[in-house]
Amino acid sequence: MISIKNLLNSHDLTKKDLLEIIELGNAIYKSPADFSHSADGKLLGTLFFEPSTRTRLSFESAMLRLGGSVVGFSDASVSSAKKGESLQDTVKTVSQYADIIAMRHPQEGAAYLASLAADCPIINAGDGGHQHPTQTLTDMLTISNYKESFENHVIGICGDLKYGRTVHSLIKILNLFEGNKYILISPEELKLPQYVKEEVFDENSQYEEVRSLDEVIDKIDILYMTRIQRERFYSDAQYTRLKDSYLLDKEKMERARKDMIVLHPLPRVNEIAKEVDDDPRAVYFKQAKFGMYVRMALIIKLLEANND
Repeated sequence: MISIKNLLNSHDLTKKDLLEIIELGNAIYKSPADFSHSADGKLLGTLFFEPSTRTRLSFESAMLRLGGSVVGFSDASVSSAKKGESLQDTVKTVSQYADIIAMRHPQEGAAYLASLAADCPIINAGDGGHQHPTQTLTDMLTISNYKESFENHVIGICGDLKYGRTVHSLIKILNLFEGNKYILISPEELKLPQYVKEEVFDENSQYEEVRSLDEVIDKIDILYMTRIQRERFYSDAQYTRLKDSYLLDKEKMERARKDMIVLHPLPRVNEIAKEVDDDPRAVYFKQAKFGMYVRMALIIKLLEANND
């Protein structure tokens, strides 16, 4: 049984927790019908105060495929938050109806506040630029299906490393495993912040920062592309200047390792050319499917942990 009652932060996961969730996710992926009644009679509340397509539908699909049901909202404007209700009151109320809640919110730390008010487990489905732990679980389940282990890889992370919450979570989790090296590829303005480096790296971590994808692509085992996020910028001018910083195209893929895999949390904008989609190393759409399976696993594990 996993050691946590909520999933608020990828840092909360122990190595044992992670491997347990990944193992169950792989079992569900191989035989989903065996788990089609695992959440019979259970209700998932989806509280999405910020727009989402993939994450929200992934959670809803996960719960329905487990035999459970879903209630919630996909836009804060249709919730009582528009009337001035506090986040804590909204969560406290919904937790009277639901057995588990998945919540996305634009403010960092919102998931933690929600967990203090809720009478059921809370899953952080993204809080501002802070954390997105179920995307990290998605990434890890994807890697487990294309690589023999989580160790001794060169991991290139490209794009928005300043605001990219998936990036911060992924590095921290991969650091649970030995021998990984990181190549951080970003414009100067979007490089990994110092406070994040102090949080995710330890004295044994190996990383380098570069500005060009071209100069390092032949060294990478796992390439994690991210979009430049318009919604995180205060200035449209700055976004416009940086949005086309990187483009992964067929020419670059020809110089990459034959066993490299390309991940992306989606949605993409213009950082991966559509011509790359047909390359077998491009696994980002399959990654989205793995996200559903790992969320199925997480829901099962958290319901179990809260029933002891």
